Amino acid sequence: MVNLEQFIKEISGTLPEGTMTVAILLAALAAGYLINRLLVLAVQRSLANRDEFWRSLIARTRRPVRFIILILAFAFGTAVAPINPWAAGIVRDALMLCVIAAIAWLLYTAMHIWAAIHLRRYHVDQEDNLLARKHITQSGILLRVASILIITIAIAAMLMTFEPVRQYGVSLLASAGAAGLVAGLALQPLLKNIFAGIQLATTQPIRIDDALLIENEWGQVEEITSTYVVVRLWDWRRLIVPLSYFIEKPFQNWTRETSDLIGTVLIYLDYTAPIDVIRNQAQQIARESKLWNGKVFNLAVTDFRPDVMEVRVLVSASSAGHAFDLRCEMREKLMSFIQGEYPGALPQTRAEIKSGTP
Repeated sequence: MVNLEQFIKEISGTLPEGTMTVAILLAALAAGYLINRLLVLAVQRSLANRDEFWRSLIARTRRPVRFIILILAFAFGTAVAPINPWAAGIVRDALMLCVIAAIAWLLYTAMHIWAAIHLRRYHVDQEDNLLARKHITQSGILLRVASILIITIAIAAMLMTFEPVRQYGVSLLASAGAAGLVAGLALQPLLKNIFAGIQLATTQPIRIDDALLIENEWGQVEEITSTYVVVRLWDWRRLIVPLSYFIEKPFQNWTRETSDLIGTVLIYLDYTAPIDVIRNQAQQIARESKLWNGKVFNLAVTDFRPDVMEVRVLVSASSAGHAFDLRCEMREKLMSFIQGEYPGALPQTRAEIKSGTP
């Protein structure tokens, strides 16, 4: 380092100070760029036989790594270049902010690469997608929470590099006075949703594409953000619900453990209806339907009323949408059969007329 400083002093005696400073900084940047190229080639060769995560990490983090190396090279250049102390302090603080931002950028990129590679093994478009929905939901929530934490810590680290802001933050935390109370109350909804997101990711009462009955509306979970959940209703409306709702209030999840559902069809028939024949016909309708998964079928008389009897048909399907369509198909075909073969089995109103002497 002494020889380098003597060399710079000897050259600076023959060049203007500004020209010398610019030349040193440009040389430092050029050296940093060269070091970055050599480092990337060496790392690529060493990780050529490693798994996909490391290869993707090297490919996707080239820019933040190059940014960090150039910042360090520029910092070295400012340390040896003839710059006055005031300007050197400003440059040093700016470079520190850039290093913090680059590290946050690197962590953010690495986290998303891991999530993308992890989720490639799961596909929501398959029939039994419970495991896929579980991992997609968990990864999405944790990614958003981790992103908020990375950004928050990066901003806090940037502010802590300045003495006035650091002292203000320490005094604010130590005092715990009115300002701290106001800040805590203001951040309560945000912190509440962040902790609710972490709780949803670990316990998973809901997942992406789950079928929910919430606020007397049926829909499917379309998106889970860091603060709210988007539920796509059956008529394409969107119901926006805060994350804390699913921790504090009850709701129905029709696909919690499995996507299979049992659909219920209620029909009302006359007491003369042939139940065994109708049961065989309903079972045949279920067998011929592409929507029935073959697990559950049942037809039973579940209630008697003054004029009719209640007949309940249970059929299972692989998803909530298929169960709804199967129920509609069962109603239509079973009613067509009864109308065509046994019209007398439909509900009737009876009246008895007695003749008497006037």
